[in-house]
Amino acid sequence: GRSRIVGMPVSGLLTGMDCTVTMVHSQTAEPEKHVKRADIVVAAVGQPEFVKAEWLKPGAIVIDVGINNKDDSNDPRGYRLVGDVDYEEAKKVSSFITPVPGGVGPMTVAMLLQNSLNLARNSLGLPPLPMFNDLGSPIRFEEQGIDSTAA
Repeated sequence: GRSRIVGMPVSGLLTGMDCTVTMVHSQTAEPEKHVKRADIVVAAVGQPEFVKAEWLKPGAIVIDVGINNKDDSNDPRGYRLVGDVDYEEAKKVSSFITPVPGGVGPMTVAMLLQNSLNLARNSLGLPPLPMFNDLGSPIRFEEQGIDSTAA
């Protein structure tokens, strides 16, 4: 997708790492043809199990950002959580796939915490903690002067 929450930022990050990015969205004709060429698929469609296994290139890496309710009479809640990718079938084709729930959710929480910390730092007149060094690599705690062994 091309959302400001996932699609655009991920596209920018991947482009910044010299990836060739094709963005597929709700108005893309025959999305499966584009997805079939991808080595990495980041799905953020907002539709349960929209991306099918047969769309995937064998060995593709699939990052499923979606979280949707799907009716399930076998579940006591009457529904179960699924992603935007048909996980059960896609895991047979992909080399790696994030599960839903439990895939990108913990990373989302970590980034919310980092953003909250940076907002607090800003309110105290302190600069934000950087995420990447000048070479584009993630910054380790030690590079920020933080003792990662402290409890």
